[in-house]
Order: sequence, then structure tokens, then C-alpha cells
Amino acid sequence: MSTFYKILYIANRIILRFLLFFSNEYNKGELYSRFLGMKIGKNCRIFSRPRFGSEPYLIEIGDDVRIARGVSFITHDGGLTLFRNEFPGINYFAKIKIGNNVLIGLNTIILPGVTIGNNVIIGSCSVINKDIPDNSVVAGIPAKLICDIESYKQKSITKACFISEKNYWKRKKEILSFVNNNVKGF
Repeated sequence: MSTFYKILYIANRIILRFLLFFSNEYNKGELYSRFLGMKIGKNCRIFSRPRFGSEPYLIEIGDDVRIARGVSFITHDGGLTLFRNEFPGINYFAKIKIGNNVLIGLNTIILPGVTIGNNVIIGSCSVINKDIPDNSVVAGIPAKLICDIESYKQKSITKACFISEKNYWKRKKEILSFVNNNVKGF
């Protein structure tokens, strides 16, 4: 790589970090798309800075996706470096595709070649090593099907509270009231 391209690469990274620092979770997707070559849909929320790996241009994210802190997208198999003496230049790369209306929980790891369908919830700290079908709730290491999205919705509605208050202090009061009135006994 020539010196010019190294300087351009470093400048690009500095600009990206600066813009990410001052951005919110709604416009981070646009920044990642522009600077890393990713395809990111509309109305995506990206919390903190996920690890998009060394080939972010192999990641495609649909509309209305939520990505929590610490999520890792791995688009290659680094283990093949052990065989480079025997097979010079050996590599494995694969795309990761995320559908629409997906929640990816905290510290999840998504491995190469995975496609995640539409209307999917992925539990925190899961390892996704195979495709996830539409309308699924998955969790675990490796991730396994927990239930379908409709069952999750019905169960969640029975234990949910509905708070639309925007004022922090009023909202806090409503949340504490709900939690204190719904405490499970020891």
C-alpha cells in the first residue's frame, strides 16, 4: 500500500471516530455505511461501536434493526492461518446478512456465512453459527430456537408495562412503581 493510501486510510478512520463520537444510535448506521462500505437499511439503531471485523463490506443489514453493545460480526475464518505454510494464501470469507426488524442482543457473536431472517430476536451473549429463520427467538451458545415471535409477543404482553412518559423523573417514578408492585417473592 502506498504512503498516500495509508494516510487516506488513517484520515478516514479519524474522521469516522470523530463523527461517531458526536452521533446518536440512529445515525451511526449511515456513518458505518459511508465509511466502511456496509449496506445498512433505514431506521437502524446501533448502540456503541459493534465490531464489524476486517471485512465490513461483507455485512448487509436490513431495515429497523437494533444492534446492542459489544456485538461482533466475523466474516472470515482466522484459523486457516495455521495452514498458510502448506497452502500459501489460504483464506475463507463469507457474507453476513441480517433481515428486517431484528434485535441483536448484547455481546452476541455472528459467524461467517450466516443469514438472519426477518422479525428475529437474538438473546444477549449468543453465538450465531447457522442461519436463523424468520419469526424466531433464539439464544445460547450456539444459539438455539427458544420460541416463535408470536409466542414471545403474547408472553411479553402479559408481563409488560406501558409507559409513554418522556420526562425522566416522571418516567422513573412510573417504572419504580411498576417494578415495586410486581416484585416476585423470595
